[in-house]
Amino acid sequence: MNLTSQYLGMKLRTPLVPSASPLSDNLDNVKRMEDAGAAAVVFHSLFEEHIQSESRQLHHHLTHGTESYAEALTYFPELDELTVGPEIYLNEIGAAKAAVAIPIIASLNGSTLGGWTEYAKQIEQAGADALELNIYWIPTDPEMQASEVESRYLEITKHVKAVVSIPVAVKLSPFFSSFAHMAKELVSAGADALVLFNRFYQPDIDVEGLEVSPNILLSTPMAMRLPLRWIAILRGRVHADLAATSGIHRATDVIKMVMAGADVTMLCSVLLRRGIGHIRVIEHEIEQWLQEHEYDSLDQLRGSMCQRSCPDPEAFERAQYIRGISTSWRTISNL
Repeated sequence: MNLTSQYLGMKLRTPLVPSASPLSDNLDNVKRMEDAGAAAVVFHSLFEEHIQSESRQLHHHLTHGTESYAEALTYFPELDELTVGPEIYLNEIGAAKAAVAIPIIASLNGSTLGGWTEYAKQIEQAGADALELNIYWIPTDPEMQASEVESRYLEITKHVKAVVSIPVAVKLSPFFSSFAHMAKELVSAGADALVLFNRFYQPDIDVEGLEVSPNILLSTPMAMRLPLRWIAILRGRVHADLAATSGIHRATDVIKMVMAGADVTMLCSVLLRRGIGHIRVIEHEIEQWLQEHEYDSLDQLRGSMCQRSCPDPEAFERAQYIRGISTSWRTISNL
């Protein structure tokens, strides 16, 4: 069965790509992903803020108390001997490239424009096949206008594209007043692919400890509805590859996303729950479904149910809102 897919200029064996997660922190896991059938791997993210924090801590410990005991300075190692910066991440990229044959897509989360561009260049030099810009930013200033938020995304994309030659994908949130227009603008700014969507982890409140606590929840299949809708709307309307992420747990989830128009489908929560070997299970079930429905390749499905191609284009818009609510409530009331 032909499951090949094209993404970021690369021909992939299947559309199954593990997304950025702690799983790729370990080189053995990357090898296991390849063995299980992953078509490519998105590396865990390099966070500029983490690097800055390490630098500040190092500076503090190297200088604390030296104003009182000058002779103590001779006990500290030279700064050039210490690893502070992206070196560990870059070395991991190089090691992964040497160990596996599948493409390695780096993931970068910057906090300054200079950081985005400088680390992007270093990631390319380390050998990454492509770069995913993980733009994880929540504007909280009530004085900041929507146009300023959009401008930052576009500025990051333009500047990174200007300094690297490898393909660049932008992983973004759905929180734009006109998402379709924003998607088009990002492609005009140079994005080779759009990854839909970044899941912003929501904080929780500890009612006993009276403090705000991070609360990371793995996705469920219901989470795929939002990217499914927008991939179906954008397919054929923007000249960029489309990657679906969030809520993809089963072979039927992959098939739905491909029908909507996704070029690749990214896996994370399901691998954290069921293990890396589950990639092989999903691939086998996709092949089985295609055989049962008499398809020769996955490409025969691709985009067949996008808004431009499906028999009922209004199903992705407001026209079906009342109908959807009525149908759902009737079904629930009959239980």
